[in-house]
Amino acid sequence: MPFAFADPAAASRPLYLVAGTEADAFLSGRSKAERAWLTASGFSGALNQFCVLPGPDGEPIGAVFGLGSAAARRRGRFHLAKVVADLPGGDWHLEGALSVKEAEEAALGWLFATYRFSRYKSAKVPTARLKAPAGVDAARLLAIAEGEALTRDLINMPASDMGPEELEAAFTALAGAFGAKTTIIRGEDLLERNFPMIHAVGRASDRAPRLLDLRWGDAGPTLTLVGKGVCFDTGGLDIKPASSMGLMKKDMGGAATVMGLARMIMALGLKVRLRVLVPAVENAVSGNAFRPQDILTSRKGLTVEVNNTDAEGRLVLADALALADEEKPDFLISMATLTGAARVAVGSDLAPFYCDDDSVAAALAAGGAAVADPLWRMPFWDPYEAVIEPGIADLDNAPAGGMAGSITAALFLRRFVTDSPLYVHFDIYGWQPKAEPARPKGGVGQGARAILAALPGLLGA
Repeated sequence: MPFAFADPAAASRPLYLVAGTEADAFLSGRSKAERAWLTASGFSGALNQFCVLPGPDGEPIGAVFGLGSAAARRRGRFHLAKVVADLPGGDWHLEGALSVKEAEEAALGWLFATYRFSRYKSAKVPTARLKAPAGVDAARLLAIAEGEALTRDLINMPASDMGPEELEAAFTALAGAFGAKTTIIRGEDLLERNFPMIHAVGRASDRAPRLLDLRWGDAGPTLTLVGKGVCFDTGGLDIKPASSMGLMKKDMGGAATVMGLARMIMALGLKVRLRVLVPAVENAVSGNAFRPQDILTSRKGLTVEVNNTDAEGRLVLADALALADEEKPDFLISMATLTGAARVAVGSDLAPFYCDDDSVAAALAAGGAAVADPLWRMPFWDPYEAVIEPGIADLDNAPAGGMAGSITAALFLRRFVTDSPLYVHFDIYGWQPKAEPARPKGGVGQGARAILAALPGLLGA
């Protein structure tokens, strides 16, 4: 969906942002009528308090939003987005003492708050438009919003309309919009081209598995993004119960997120040589499904004992990571809705990531903090390496014991990255369980804005 800021030259109403400590001073500076109205409305500057200011004829001439205290604001993000749908239509501008960071978060949250997934049911889009606040890079925020919208749309699509073929169509459409080149390997050709684990996971479906490969840019450092594209996950022969299968349309959230990030990078024209790899499969059940205790030989040559067919994401990622590693990119990132263990550890709001380089991890965390895209570093804990070694094969895709599941999955993936100098893995959720400001219930991007913010420092992009 298109996003836009209001024309900076157009007439607009003020939206006053007032912290709790500033409320008395703000009220004393208003007209007698406005002061009486705000007092009668109980406005005190508390976080999320909202009041429209009527003019002499009853028409709205402005609005006031409470910012509360710094401590209150830390308990959430994108607070201003809460009122975008409630504001009268027309153009608005912000008035208040905001830092550039605060203004960027307010403006981006406003854009995010106008997102609607309306493919199957019409949805009312807010008609209040914001002028880009002074000091913010409006074009950058619009590019970020468009990338986030792509991610949300892809995740929100039901698997009936977002299988491997449809994900390929979205992938090639993205490439076409920015002049990128794509290579697609489908079905039995995966075996011919040595992607045996992608093929094994996807072969049971009547929707052929495939590997999607995008390249863009011809100068700068090399950046490769790998996203898990399991368009629906039944669990395979280790079939999930209905309660666990209900959200599995989002199991391609890693693919959706790297595609959204790629859109941001290409729209902003960053000086990188970008590659995006998405193994797109459906983990289904049929007579030729891969089985528990099967041993698969990966592209890397490592053998993998399958101890749970529901731990399929790491298998398809492994082949894609092995391919990516062959080029030794300067920065290699994988993103996946990989483990329930990550959700148990950090919940739905934080995106855990794994990185062996302290300075890179600090840059990513700082990037997330700067753009309201929170991350949490988790350890590639070497003492757990033995847990993923079953004895009968090189690796175990689902070690027994039930502990440290996100860590052991990350360690499994790291085994397939041997030559690239810098590897980071994100174990994201990709879903907003309940509506929050700027984030309706449904698909959501995690980590992409943090990576984008960190790239200039990490790659000079």
